[in-house]
Amino acid sequence: MGGLTGPPELSEKRDWRPVYLGVGLVVVVVGVIVFFLRPQPKIVRAPHPYAVNLKLSDIKMSVAENFVGASFTYIDGTVTNTGSQTVTRAIAHIIFRDSLAQVAQAEDDPLKILQTSGPYPDTVDLSLSPLVPGQSKQFRLTFEHISTEWNHAYPELQIMDVSVK
Repeated sequence: MGGLTGPPELSEKRDWRPVYLGVGLVVVVVGVIVFFLRPQPKIVRAPHPYAVNLKLSDIKMSVAENFVGASFTYIDGTVTNTGSQTVTRAIAHIIFRDSLAQVAQAEDDPLKILQTSGPYPDTVDLSLSPLVPGQSKQFRLTFEHISTEWNHAYPELQIMDVSVK
């Protein structure tokens, strides 16, 4: 009789299988999400062997605004081919650092040659204006967006990939 002296006795046995199945399903789903969202390991690339023959100098930075109000950051400088082959393509690895000297932004951009022969300076691909041995040319790298974490110091520039003929 259970009455007022204690809890009523349960005559039914509880089935825990749906609870275990639900917990197992949640664990599997979380495991799959963690597996697919984990960061990919950074692959450290070595620069192209000919990259040591490309010297960057006279680096200057500037900021300009277009007629729409968008801001562009330019890195201008001189690239010199001290090697014995003609360079038709060069990819620069640019690292912008924050106030703690950590990487705020890193990009790989093709080196563009700055031509001033027209009414205004324009950039052309290195394949259209190859860099022969012993030659120096002005270059420009253009950035539409740089992280707000950037410390506004000059970024690190390194030539990583080169095509020669």
